[in-house]
Amino acid sequence: MRLCKLLCLALFFACGRGAGAEVVSLVPGGALVSARGALIEVKGTESGATGASLFAGREGTSLFADRPEAPPTYADAPIVALRGTAVERLRALISAAESHRDGYDAVQHGARIRPGKKPTQMTLREIFTWIEDTPGQPHAIGRYQFIPATLRRVAGRIGAQPQQVFSPQLQDRLADVLLAEAGWHRFQAGELGRTAFMNNLAKIWAGLPNVSGKSHYEGYAGNKASMTWARFEAEMVRLAPG
Repeated sequence: MRLCKLLCLALFFACGRGAGAEVVSLVPGGALVSARGALIEVKGTESGATGASLFAGREGTSLFADRPEAPPTYADAPIVALRGTAVERLRALISAAESHRDGYDAVQHGARIRPGKKPTQMTLREIFTWIEDTPGQPHAIGRYQFIPATLRRVAGRIGAQPQQVFSPQLQDRLADVLLAEAGWHRFQAGELGRTAFMNNLAKIWAGLPNVSGKSHYEGYAGNKASMTWARFEAEMVRLAPG
């Protein structure tokens, strides 16, 4: 019995002192610090163990045992800011599916308590403080509708600091991590087909349809595609005709 109690205590502290611990700031080296002072290491996705799905701001849905598969990740994809007209058009297409009205200042419509400032005027620290202070509601934010878990992970991957402003430039850099993980470089090199790449993107952004014409997360917490497959494909053909 004593051994059992000791094991339970060890698990309790190893899990951040309970399920309510929330990360609120980043520190150099890709680590995060919670409001309660617990240090949490940010792991990369090279192994494919961490999914990239934004799940359209419904972070609780990740608890479903039968959640749809996550997109594959590519270990050799450099995590750098992407350049060129093609990637700018792709970012705009994702924005049309996820945040067409408010763009970089978008906050998930289901958030009852919104931030006190526009997202582009907030620091990462302020965003994570808002997340911690408003539990029980969706927190998808910005042009690419990052949910907390994804925002923490990709910010850690590029070494973002807590005092950095959630500017359009930073949001684009964070989105580029996800594009690289979805296979952007292989797609550009002709090593990944258009349909496969589009399906990977749909596994990241729930507003995009997969080849079935529906969201990869259709029916999960109200998710559905916000554009047709025909439009998605037409835009992708213009982006990379080959």
